[in-house]
Amino acid sequence: MATRRSFLAALLATGAAPGLGWAAVGSPSWIAAARAPGGGFALYGIGIDGDVTFEVPLPARGHAGAGHPSRAEAVAFARRPGRFALVVDCVSGKVRRRLVPPDGLQFNGHGVFAEGGALLLTSEQRADTSDGVIGMWDVDAGYRRIGQRPSDGIGPHEVRLMPDGRTLVIANGGIATDPADRAKLNIATMRPNLAYHDLDGSLQETVELEPDLRQLSIRHLAIRAGGLVGFAMQWEGEAGAAPPLLGLHRRGQTPTLAEAPLADELAMQGYAGSAAFSGDGSEIAITSPRGGRVHRFSASGAFLGAVSRADVCGLASRGAGYLASDGLGGLIVIENGTARALSRVDCAWDNHIVSL
Repeated sequence: MATRRSFLAALLATGAAPGLGWAAVGSPSWIAAARAPGGGFALYGIGIDGDVTFEVPLPARGHAGAGHPSRAEAVAFARRPGRFALVVDCVSGKVRRRLVPPDGLQFNGHGVFAEGGALLLTSEQRADTSDGVIGMWDVDAGYRRIGQRPSDGIGPHEVRLMPDGRTLVIANGGIATDPADRAKLNIATMRPNLAYHDLDGSLQETVELEPDLRQLSIRHLAIRAGGLVGFAMQWEGEAGAAPPLLGLHRRGQTPTLAEAPLADELAMQGYAGSAAFSGDGSEIAITSPRGGRVHRFSASGAFLGAVSRADVCGLASRGAGYLASDGLGGLIVIENGTARALSRVDCAWDNHIVSL
């Protein structure tokens, strides 16, 4: 396994590859995958006013992406379980690399750049056991695979870098799936967790919920300056239950569950699709495309209210509030509990909006 120290030494020896910055493609604030007109798929750049700054075709449905911190380059991940991730030059629209995990592994839809863009970390799992893996790719060596390590959980999904730039937080969803048809195999015994790693792979901390909430699959993450982590969950237990779908955690502390009133919780249909802190950090929200709702909470977990929007899922910080997307091409600004239309693009937005 490549260590962080040896990787950095090699990086200094080779130097970083130059490339055009995001200003070359209109300085987008976000990227997002979508179903394009005519039934194809594409990765889009989205400007601050909801305008499309670039569009790059994808060979299949995308899920989330990762934007390089300085170059106009993005990695588009296939919808899980996926066997490819595409490195896209957002200036030329060309696919520079097609990343394929080693035999027996599959991508799980998310990844993140670290070390100033020199390292890509990818969420993966073993096809036969669903044991989680974090893949390591040397960006400036042409995205060469340089190692992998356990995620310390089953079925990892989103991975994010903490504000210190040295800690990775992993949403281990806890669900083992059949590689042939994605059937869920361990609902009765699943144990999701949050895992915190050093960049070299050393486990710092794992966090689990109480046993009666073990069927809340931890899926998506939001990170606030100062290290507060929000995690969005999906209920895999008995139908008709209304467990909380948002947790908040600080390192070394017990997680806080953010609960909505019963009627609002039921309306979410046990599914949170994305999470984000507001741009000013004062609140956090989750989306439910099944329920057609956005739920807002204070940073301490108090319910602030709901916004209704059909098929809403993508969510990111914008200004003091949020940018949300829906399956009809709508981009919506939410501030102070009020939603307004920003723009509409001729596409069907997929699950996530990724901030650049």
